[in-house]
Amino acid sequence: MLKSRRIAATVLAGAAAAAGLVPLTAAPAAADSRDGCQWPYVCFYLTKSDYTNNRPTAAYKDVTDRFQALGSRSRGADYIVNTRNDDRVRVQFLNGGSTHTMCLPPNVASARLPADVVVTAVKIEEQSICPPTP
Repeated sequence: MLKSRRIAATVLAGAAAAAGLVPLTAAPAAADSRDGCQWPYVCFYLTKSDYTNNRPTAAYKDVTDRFQALGSRSRGADYIVNTRNDDRVRVQFLNGGSTHTMCLPPNVASARLPADVVVTAVKIEEQSICPPTP
């Protein structure tokens, strides 16, 4: 497992944890940017170098009622950061030929994605609490 500059936490569960997703945390802050991701965006970093150097390769901010397919600058990203204060982020990913979904709560989490996980879609929702996983 790669070392992170953040403390690991149990943000992700169920299918996401089984896929080996590594949650990273940051202290909650209102209307704040971090890791090069400006508030109120959800940022994607294609490589560890992009993340380490605070260079998001794609950013999304629109609340939608459906998943948005990710483009070439975000699909398959290694890291995701949610700087939104009140909105959770649902991310769809492929692992082992199956589609799974994970949730990042508002302004408290980032996630490092292992090489065998391919993030494919994002949905920003106005709810702040991630639903429990089965």
